[in-house]
Amino acid sequence: FQVFVFDVGKETWKSYDWSKITTVAAFGKYDPELMCYAHSKGSRIVLKGDVPLKEIVDPAKRTAWISQQVDLAKKQHMDGINIDIEQEVNETSPEYHALTELVKETTDAFHGEIPGSQVTFDVAWSPACIDKRCYNYTGIADACDFLFVMSYDEQSQIWTDCIAKANAPYLQTLVGYEEYISMGIDPKKLVMGVPWYGYDYVCQNLSKDHVCSLSKVPFRGAPCSDAAGRQVPYGAIMKQVNSSLS
Repeated sequence: FQVFVFDVGKETWKSYDWSKITTVAAFGKYDPELMCYAHSKGSRIVLKGDVPLKEIVDPAKRTAWISQQVDLAKKQHMDGINIDIEQEVNETSPEYHALTELVKETTDAFHGEIPGSQVTFDVAWSPACIDKRCYNYTGIADACDFLFVMSYDEQSQIWTDCIAKANAPYLQTLVGYEEYISMGIDPKKLVMGVPWYGYDYVCQNLSKDHVCSLSKVPFRGAPCSDAAGRQVPYGAIMKQVNSSLS
């Protein structure tokens, strides 16, 4: 099994339970101390990979980008790459095919150049073109070690009533996994991303049934989104639990 951690910098890694962590994705500034410590605990540490998709439609540019990532990983003693591309993609576009090729070629290059390395790809909570990200999910899953399913920000596009809902509603989250699995993706290729934060919304109106109406902040075609709120960390939420009525 995998326990995959996103490290966003500073020194939070000193508080991790390292007995459980298999991979750390280093999204903060490069920290050689974190790299050495992760390795001392038998954990992988991987790069963050992002690139404008228009740039990788050309196979030569794709190869150049992959080569840069492999060189950087070797220089920094890293064990792979987590590809975090969250751009809009249309199923009929050149980017649709280029993205799948990018993942396949990146995996081939890393596995060939850095033995034991790991290549992973971040996907939305559901494969249903969330945020206009219509990717070749089965092709990408086949092409890398596993998909990291971002089971959070599930209200990034609100198509129904513009009201406050959970960041990662339990039943909706399960539906997302069922959709990935029903496409033929092996459950072993899916790692669940857990949100250690929620959203604080200002209610434009609070009904008698405690339904909170939100201000309309559109996102990628949807009339409303969770951008109407602000992210609140887990620690702050836990301090509110005892006095909360919800």
